[in-house]
Amino acid sequence: MWGSTFFLATLVSTVFASPTAQLLSIRDAGTPTTREATAVQAQVSLCSLYAYHAEAGYEVLNNLWGKDSATSGSQCTYFDGTTASGIKWSTQWTWAGGNDNVKSYPYAGKILEKGKIVSQVKSMPTNVTWRYDTNNIRCNVAYDVFTSVDPNHVNSSGDYELMIWLGRYGGVWPITESGRPIASVIIEGYKFDLYFGYNGAMKVFSFLSPAPNSDLTKPSTQYTTFNADIKLFFDYLTQNQGYPASTQNLIVYQIGTEAFTGGPAKFTVDNFVANVNM
Repeated sequence: MWGSTFFLATLVSTVFASPTAQLLSIRDAGTPTTREATAVQAQVSLCSLYAYHAEAGYEVLNNLWGKDSATSGSQCTYFDGTTASGIKWSTQWTWAGGNDNVKSYPYAGKILEKGKIVSQVKSMPTNVTWRYDTNNIRCNVAYDVFTSVDPNHVNSSGDYELMIWLGRYGGVWPITESGRPIASVIIEGYKFDLYFGYNGAMKVFSFLSPAPNSDLTKPSTQYTTFNADIKLFFDYLTQNQGYPASTQNLIVYQIGTEAFTGGPAKFTVDNFVANVNM
């Protein structure tokens, strides 16, 4: 959970580590309201709790919110510079203990202006290229987008959470009410299984790259290069799952990796671009 200088909501999530084991895990993928100043340079190292850097319209956070559930481990995140149209960044971590608890969600996000109603957004184009240097890990790679009726909602949560899992290692599960997908869809040519659950009071829709027969104990497809319009995911939810796009404001628009256990591991994002077109 956040330290005393960060006044953000703590959320309790139900995370499934196996088809039969339901486990509680605190998850919070937001940005702290108090930000650690860093110097502008070609590469910035972020190793302390919630160390933060902003540049070129993006922000990068060394989000260690769940580290207290680990028996040992550490993480550093790096802003590695700009690309032709976005940024590049990376993180290195090792975690042991608390096998089914998320330890961290290092991420990069697009810095958003307030007051962007989802139904009024024309497009949210994004592309990302990423890689892990090991399979000895339990984690995901996922976009995380919060929305809320209140445009000034704290950026650690929202009324709704949209997650798009591009990769999954070690049999980790999404937040889910039933333990199985509520739909299978193809968006922008990418196949996903859709799961639904609650993170506290927040409604969570998780699009997962598919596993064989939707069996999450088996390895999933890895979309290591992803080029899509995130608005189309909201359009699908609006048309098919009752998502209230006309009342929801964009709060955060991020991509990162939820780390459970394993490592040493290095997660590298060679290019991340995200935009919101009104």
